[in-house]
Amino acid sequence: MITSFRTLLSTLLLATLLAAPSVQAASTQPEARHLVMVEKTSRYRVVYDIQSDEMAAGISRGLYYARGLFEAFRKQGVETGQVDVHLVLHGDAAAMLLIDETYQLAINDPFAVNPNAKIAQDLIDLGVSVEICHSAMRSKGWKPKDVLPNVTIVHDGYTRLIKLQNDGYAYIGGY
Repeated sequence: MITSFRTLLSTLLLATLLAAPSVQAASTQPEARHLVMVEKTSRYRVVYDIQSDEMAAGISRGLYYARGLFEAFRKQGVETGQVDVHLVLHGDAAAMLLIDETYQLAINDPFAVNPNAKIAQDLIDLGVSVEICHSAMRSKGWKPKDVLPNVTIVHDGYTRLIKLQNDGYAYIGGY
């Protein structure tokens, strides 16, 4: 009885070892993966918290990535009108929304042209609410006339971010 059990066990072990290479070969084949996409018919509400003066591709990093969001949605079949975006610029990022004369003073370069003026207007033309923090403006001595046209002045960045999140806007920070 023990001998037949050992024989059976040896046979099973041998069968397992012989089958193993084909299992390994099968696992090296690329598996089909499902790509998760957004729903084409949904509406999306997003608020960007932009407080850094970091640049990407020669413009504000936050404005750059906000513009990229529309491209990402477009590639998934979502129309621009289905995406409601607010960009709240405060802290060091507020300087990105100044007219050239004030921008020159802010960055201490009398020949500078604000490279963000065009992208800010392009975003506004897409229906984005581009917003500057009045508290940041006041701390720097900037007046409403110093801000790019069509930019909305909000009381302060933090309460604006809180209000929009309370209203159901998805928060994107880190800019």
